[in-house]
Amino acid sequence: MMKPTIRDVAKKANVSVSTVSRVINQKGYVHEETKVLVNKIIKDLGFIPNQLARSLTNRSSKIIGVIVPHIGPSFYGELLEGIESQASAYGYKIMFCHTQDDPDRELEYLQFFESYNIEGLIIASNFSNRDKLAELNIPVVTVDHILDENIPSITSDNVKGGGLAATKLIETGAKNIILFRGPSFLLTTMERTIGFLNESKKHDLFVDIFDFDLLFPDFKLIEEILKNNPHVDGIFTFSDTLAFATLNILQKLGKKVPQDVSLIGYDNTPYSNWVTPSITTVHQSVNFMGKQSFINLTRLIRGVELDSLHDIIDVKLIERETTKSK
Repeated sequence: MMKPTIRDVAKKANVSVSTVSRVINQKGYVHEETKVLVNKIIKDLGFIPNQLARSLTNRSSKIIGVIVPHIGPSFYGELLEGIESQASAYGYKIMFCHTQDDPDRELEYLQFFESYNIEGLIIASNFSNRDKLAELNIPVVTVDHILDENIPSITSDNVKGGGLAATKLIETGAKNIILFRGPSFLLTTMERTIGFLNESKKHDLFVDIFDFDLLFPDFKLIEEILKNNPHVDGIFTFSDTLAFATLNILQKLGKKVPQDVSLIGYDNTPYSNWVTPSITTVHQSVNFMGKQSFINLTRLIRGVELDSLHDIIDVKLIERETTKSK
């Protein structure tokens, strides 16, 4: 028979794990009736609190949790590098998980972190688990998205990024424009789309929009779309990976870049400058975002008020060889 856990106690008492922890450690406010109930269930179940865990709750663990949608060499890989390097400089360790863009998996990880003595959480999420975040009873900073007006965040100026790409394609003289963007449920996708369309509408341009997986784009679908749109002369993709795939297929179809088609990517990944022609792209200060998210989190841990609840980090267009002048 398995030993009862703190989760078993919380479930039977119909309270959160953090509430049971406060009762065990006699730390923080808990209603008297709840204390009595929790202590009774602890006794009934024969639950024996882990003494090491109890000792950890009474001192700084120097551990923070990090949750991201996925891990790779692009945005989130660079973000993690920024967080980890800053954490190391401050004497902190990180525990990180990736959700594979699965809301249920994200909830599982939030519950997982609830059972550990982390001091705070940095989360890049495409979903809304605000109630669960509040339940954690620890400082939280969100990255890449604003999940809640009351939860501190660090985001790129995605609207501006979309606008910069539109302005550049318009400067090239492009009239038949395609957007190869990310999944429409992503907040960043919608923000970049808004920025792009705001600029294109000023010039009465019609834009065709197609959704893709930004990390693993469907090459056959890209080729089919380009074959069905032979007059396209401007393409904005929402990742450099997607831009690279598009560039390969344009060349396969005999299109010259940028003479026939101007192409813009997003993220300014290293390989965007290694390919021929090198890819014009929107640069995000991802490593800085990671470092700043950690700095803001440690300020919250120390009880220091942030200068701004929501930091929006500037972006810029890096002009290379896949765009032409008018």
